[in-house]
Amino acid sequence: MVVGAGVSGIGAAWHLRDALPDVTFTVLEARDALGGTWDLFRYPGVRSDSDLQTYAYAFKPWTTDDTIAAGDAILRYLDDTVDEYDLRRHLRFGRRARRISWSSEDACWTVEVECAATGETEWYRCWWLIASTGYYRYDEGHLPEFAGVDRYEGAFVHAQHWPSDLDVEGQRVVVIGSGATAATLIPALVDAGARVTMLQRSPSYYVSLPRHDPIADAMRRHLSPERAYAWTRRKNQGTQALFYRLCRWQPDAMKRLLVHDVARRLPDGFDVATHFTPAYAPWDQRVCIVPGGDLFRAISTGRADVVTGVIDTFTEHGVRLTMGDEIDADVVVAATGLEVLALGDMQVLVDGEVMPAGERVVYKSVMLSDVPNFAYVFGYTNASWTLKVDLACAWICRVLAHMRATGTTTAVVTPDDPTMPTRSMLDLAAGYLLRAGERIPRQGTGVWSVPKSYRADARRLLRDPIDDGILRFSRAPRRAGSVSRLAQAR
Repeated sequence: MVVGAGVSGIGAAWHLRDALPDVTFTVLEARDALGGTWDLFRYPGVRSDSDLQTYAYAFKPWTTDDTIAAGDAILRYLDDTVDEYDLRRHLRFGRRARRISWSSEDACWTVEVECAATGETEWYRCWWLIASTGYYRYDEGHLPEFAGVDRYEGAFVHAQHWPSDLDVEGQRVVVIGSGATAATLIPALVDAGARVTMLQRSPSYYVSLPRHDPIADAMRRHLSPERAYAWTRRKNQGTQALFYRLCRWQPDAMKRLLVHDVARRLPDGFDVATHFTPAYAPWDQRVCIVPGGDLFRAISTGRADVVTGVIDTFTEHGVRLTMGDEIDADVVVAATGLEVLALGDMQVLVDGEVMPAGERVVYKSVMLSDVPNFAYVFGYTNASWTLKVDLACAWICRVLAHMRATGTTTAVVTPDDPTMPTRSMLDLAAGYLLRAGERIPRQGTGVWSVPKSYRADARRLLRDPIDDGILRFSRAPRRAGSVSRLAQAR
């Protein structure tokens, strides 16, 4: 059973079909369409924050020239993937997994599912369960409590729930936030005819990338499509890794470099120290991608500006800051981040005992401690998400193949050292992760750590032995169904 039909769930489905073509499986999706993030987010300009040569799957090349792609193009790519590899027949839409219960006696999961169309409960049984649910709530974005928002007379929207009929032409728009969503929205709103103010409490880091990769273009001219794509992926993955390492090893130098690059893209005299010089080091939080420097171009035209300060209260006509300034606005957009949610809010029980996600430790970035036959497919936060999805899914298939070959029915991990220090598996200081507190699984040391290195993960997940003495295999005293079947409706 795969839970979630976004980029991770579709990737998991392909790997199962490719590596274990005789198994059966089902992909449950709570919404009525595939695509996850790319079907949900509809705000103007929504796009990837990674290059598509590494964000796209290794098995299906990204064939357009755009290095950073719009959300609708990514959604079409996912749709094409599902059809090309005959995965649609495995998808079940409008079905939200509410509770999963493991029986050690039967070596089997029972999955309680809510059907959106009828409101009725369905049950599924499966041998393994793969959670491809991402890490944030789809039905609710993060919204701070703003004083006076009820008396504001203009339009107030959250970027995660963008209304399709909102016309911003000729409007004064305030975008609250300075992260990837704000950086994406502002140039698109300017292009739509709005006069935009980015209102931020504190600055973020930005790096401008070209919309087209000339090296990739040259490779496509001289190599076969498959080889060009493979080499471009390798190049871009190495570039991402080098950039991250430099930010962590030489944070002061990289801070100067990033701030200088922003300054040279803005008009002379712009107050870069106030508006674009963060107080933290690069990659303490995510570094935002700005394709072609479009955010800075929007500011340079005079159609967008930046205000750094703290909101005191909303007024009838806009927002007043604690320093006394008031910003008039016809529309206020909250680009204020995500609400983090592990495992799609499924309740996990093992032999009747509740297993809160925040009390589990991750093994090889995939399995959770003391939760048998269960995988949490999770991507990188410092590189393209899908790079790690491909590795994790390949490892899951290796485990399943090993179990079928050995006739074992249960795989489980438990840390040997109960005193091992742990921290969040999402090791960033971003506000949306800090707010998550104890809801996110933990990481420790060794195989219990979550590397931010593709090379380390490739060795661990593709080459290290499956039977390593930590991942323990056994045969259940009673087995419900055949181990050759991954999912079966009940």
